[in-house]
Amino acid sequence: MSNLSLAKDKIRILLLEGVHENAVRVFENAGYSNIEFHKKALDEDVLKEKIKDAHIVGIRSRTQLTEEVINSAEKLFSVGCFCIGTNQVSLRTALTKGVPVFNAPYSNTRSVAELVLGEAIMLMRGIPAKSESCHAGGWMKSATGSYEVRGKTLGIIGYGHIGSQLSILAEAVGLKVVYFDVVNKLPLGNATPCESMDQLLQMSDIVSLHVPDTAETRNMIGARELGEMKAGAHFINAARGQVVEIPALADALKDGHIAGAAIDVFPVEPKGADDEFVSELRGIPNVILTPHIGGSTQEAQANIGTEVAEKLVKYSDDGSTFGAVNFMEVSLPVKGAGTRFMHIHENKPGVMAHISEIMVEHGFNILGQFLQTDGEYGYVVVDVDADIEKGQGVRQALRDIPGTIRVRFLR
Repeated sequence: MSNLSLAKDKIRILLLEGVHENAVRVFENAGYSNIEFHKKALDEDVLKEKIKDAHIVGIRSRTQLTEEVINSAEKLFSVGCFCIGTNQVSLRTALTKGVPVFNAPYSNTRSVAELVLGEAIMLMRGIPAKSESCHAGGWMKSATGSYEVRGKTLGIIGYGHIGSQLSILAEAVGLKVVYFDVVNKLPLGNATPCESMDQLLQMSDIVSLHVPDTAETRNMIGARELGEMKAGAHFINAARGQVVEIPALADALKDGHIAGAAIDVFPVEPKGADDEFVSELRGIPNVILTPHIGGSTQEAQANIGTEVAEKLVKYSDDGSTFGAVNFMEVSLPVKGAGTRFMHIHENKPGVMAHISEIMVEHGFNILGQFLQTDGEYGYVVVDVDADIEKGQGVRQALRDIPGTIRVRFLR
């Protein structure tokens, strides 16, 4: 797959699921005008047709860029996930096509942390059940089972960007914080690391999950782990839906061992607002159920729109792949005079030698060369000292190098 250099008004950008207007603004300010914007996700057949001649595609969590969809994208050279997760994209397929995928791993951390802290306070006061009672005409005016969070212990499983920020916010309202992570992490504030997850479960009044969706974290919280928690403790998951066995949590809530829960993510989620949300947790008192909105604040979406669009523009303009989740990361200086081109290839011996030979044969001097490999694939960006014209045969020679996946000249 190859792309010649394109004028910015010829680069077609497809933005789906109502990504924040900041994204459009970033593209337009960088000189891109060929932008198609949709407020919702597209059905797969429509998506295949729309993506066929798109160069850049921006999505959120609902759109599924499967192997089949990506293979139907004849001109695609980058994907932006305007969210944290990238499970909705076949990252391997994108890599083999020479398509880097970018996301926004940090832009909504504050929003998620604030939601979790608010839910912890609401659960400790029994607010969900009391609110439901008032809506039904009841009046549960009682302090029984209602507690301040001050002096209680919050256990954070996964001490990354969200977990550590939650840690700081929680201490500010008087919570004691303990955490467990499979990687040694420096504690912030007065947080204390635990030697094991079981140790954290046994000592926490509130447990909050902040882990990615991996083979190791799938169903990491089940009946055994919930049984390790204190009787009357509360459980929060605003991480990934697949990490908790929902039927086991429902049982622990119904028998009273877990006093309350707040769940924002689910193993199976509705595809749209018209689909019914189905869960064993529906109807259980003192349970807060939210529709995957941990990062859904205006501030977070604005930050995400800017962050991801800037990464896409930078890759399109100068070839920088810093922050790509599936691709060799190369951070590049701003393009100077002459010509810059990128060459994505299978990591075979001799590719760099071929590129150098082609430059020598055509009388070009290489000013800069930026290379990164990952074992299977290689990505090189080359600056030369003169303009490479389309009729000189250089582009075809580069495409003819064995193992070439994509050649693109950057304007």
